[in-house]
Amino acid sequence: MQDKVWIFDTTLRDGEQALKASLTEDDKLQLAHAISRLNVDVMEVGFPVSSPADFRAVQRIATEVRNPVICGLARTVSKDIEACGEALKPAERGRIHTFIATSPLHLEHKLRMSLDDATAMAVKSIKLARKYTDDVEFSCEDAGRTPHSDLCRIVESAIDAGASTINLPDTVGYVTPDEYAAMIHHLMNNVPNIDKARLSVHCHNDLGLAVANSIAAVQAGARQIECTINGIGERAGNCSLEEVAMIMKMRQDHLKVHTDIHSEEIYRASRQVAKICNMAVQPNKAIVGENAFAHSSGIHQDGVLKAQNTYEIMSPESVGVPNNQLNMTSRSGRHVIEHRLTELGYQKSDYDMDSLYESFLALADQKGTVYDYDLEAMIYFNQINDEEDHYKLEFVNSTSNSQSVASSTIGMTVGQQSKQEAATGNGPVEASFLAIERITGMAVEVIEYNLDATGQGASSLGQVDIIAKYNGRQYHGAGLAADIVEASVRAMVRVYNLIDRAQKVSSLKQQRKAG
Repeated sequence: MQDKVWIFDTTLRDGEQALKASLTEDDKLQLAHAISRLNVDVMEVGFPVSSPADFRAVQRIATEVRNPVICGLARTVSKDIEACGEALKPAERGRIHTFIATSPLHLEHKLRMSLDDATAMAVKSIKLARKYTDDVEFSCEDAGRTPHSDLCRIVESAIDAGASTINLPDTVGYVTPDEYAAMIHHLMNNVPNIDKARLSVHCHNDLGLAVANSIAAVQAGARQIECTINGIGERAGNCSLEEVAMIMKMRQDHLKVHTDIHSEEIYRASRQVAKICNMAVQPNKAIVGENAFAHSSGIHQDGVLKAQNTYEIMSPESVGVPNNQLNMTSRSGRHVIEHRLTELGYQKSDYDMDSLYESFLALADQKGTVYDYDLEAMIYFNQINDEEDHYKLEFVNSTSNSQSVASSTIGMTVGQQSKQEAATGNGPVEASFLAIERITGMAVEVIEYNLDATGQGASSLGQVDIIAKYNGRQYHGAGLAADIVEASVRAMVRVYNLIDRAQKVSSLKQQRKAG
């Protein structure tokens, strides 16, 4: 029988400390529900004594989120413990997490007290916390730089006082996996009452070892990992929840442990955290990064199409990603193009692969990524770039200031007809897009909007890239201009021309079928 490892999520406490602006109460509640859907065991949601707003947020989450244990953080100070206890009263299951530093460095320079003094404060606070809940966690801050003998002394006293979870944080991300495992082993073999508490680990990523240290601790006997979604947290961040959860899921054969995490909720939770916390996920981030299941190499793409596990050790669906992404670039091979066209409903008899592949490589070198509509257009138009644009921009006239709603007037040629429309919006770009929508009579959904500068200094140009969706298909448009609004409009006009081209392709397909 495999042991269970408890997942203690601290995205809303330690993770929030890394944000440039505090989350609102509603933001924290929304994220708490997303984290709850992951089926974490414990959710640390705040530091109630720190502010009235944080107290209210913890109290509201304790009232409305019922699945995990709801935890609040407190120093070994009576007012912290009391605030925590009061905020957690509505919780179905509540935990008070209290901590004090134990390393000689922190004791001397930060607390200016002895280990005996720190132990006395810990014991007093744990006993006070037990008046509010039987579930009390105690942390030895900077345990990674604390002598093992000192840890044994304070941990034994904390357990005697009533702590049921003992956390041993690598607060500054200093130790290595072998050192962390040795620390866990030492406590398990030298603290007489260690069997009365669950050992927990809380690792920071200053040296990039947070996940490795957490797994090493589990292998040594720890049974709770404290972590955050996307690994957000102080400085270089915390141990990444999605990484340790999937390591233990994918390597159960080796680690002999499991978690209760609903892994199919990982991707959605990751995206919500990234959006609400305004912290983008790096593209090459394990498990949840944009490139985690993307394949650009033709060799890799061919392998995945033949057998998914050739280059994917887990399926995208296992973490909630709809499917893997085969990027069609100049590195892609014929097999990938044929596979994509088959998915789009084409037969091999519908195109000449030699001719198509030659056109594909030329276009891929020109624009970087080739999209579905590009492939279809290459089948029906010999010279895709020579095709006359249906929509042409004549002018953009936008106004915006802090005292009024932004407005924009757009002039376009549609076929042979000149049209003008005006609209207002939250900004000049939105107003311009709404005016284009009125001219074309087609509403598109903007999925991504990216702005970059091309050039240097005041003379640089604004380059706008848009990914938009229309009738279930995505289109990419790019625009370049000295004015950001004009660059945005040019990118959107490009999108509408691609939609028009796709509609022509669809019409030709229907004619072919009818013929």
